[in-house]
Amino acid sequence: MDERAALRQLAATLPYAGDDAAVVDDTAITTDMLHETTDFPAGTTRYTAGWRSVAASLSDLAAVGASPTAAVAAYADTAFDGETLSEFIDGAQAVCAAVDAEYVGGDLDTHSEFTIATTAIGAVDESVDRAGATPGNRVVVTGRFGRSAAALRYFEQEAFDTANDLFQFTPRVDTGRTLAGVATAMMDSSDGLARSLHQLAEASDCGFAINRAAVPVADALSEVADDREDRWEAAVHFGEDFELVATVPADAVADVRAASPTPLTEIGRVVADDEGVGVDGEPLADRGYTHA
Repeated sequence: MDERAALRQLAATLPYAGDDAAVVDDTAITTDMLHETTDFPAGTTRYTAGWRSVAASLSDLAAVGASPTAAVAAYADTAFDGETLSEFIDGAQAVCAAVDAEYVGGDLDTHSEFTIATTAIGAVDESVDRAGATPGNRVVVTGRFGRSAAALRYFEQEAFDTANDLFQFTPRVDTGRTLAGVATAMMDSSDGLARSLHQLAEASDCGFAINRAAVPVADALSEVADDREDRWEAAVHFGEDFELVATVPADAVADVRAASPTPLTEIGRVVADDEGVGVDGEPLADRGYTHA
């Protein structure tokens, strides 16, 4: 059973399962777990690990339109070292400060590998889930795709300074708040743009028609991609970019683009369910990051 199948099973008894964060009354809450073998390549600093771990949960709050208030982390390692622990806390505090939240502590434990479990909470005025996309809506995304794929290649090349910098993404909290109340559906792209579109399509009973040329790609990826197809594959299917993917009414696109503090790009439109998820008239494969 993969993660998506497990979530479908849980949804039968847990009504808040399936979206990026659970929204209960006016509070949003989310939790994530990251492991050294699957999430932190060799050369990842503890500062970057602290930033990225907490940022993943803050991104989930952004995806439902919440304003983060606080985050905590359970920190587990094979042994404790004062310097690396301090670096981790510095990174966690820095990313919280970047979105006007506060890192307030957590738990310490020993484990067979470096593992972090983070939880973030936030306040919600108007939340957005994945289930409201309607044919005719437009698809908009924040930022550019392929940043994390590029980072991995820099890690492999032992260009650690560049790789760590690319791994320290800023959660799109401000834009999430801008889209709340306007977007009909939204999520973050942690599993990859292609898979995110399929997840939105499944939740909203719709399809998508995407314009390949409109999809924004990170400059860093263009610098390390082998060719055009490699660039596209890494940008759309690799995942771990934590950009927002949202659907908005066609007549609202100009206004939300003008109001968003992060650049928003229109990449396609919502179509009927029987048209599926496609790019330039061809099916877009449901492939992306898989949590192992």
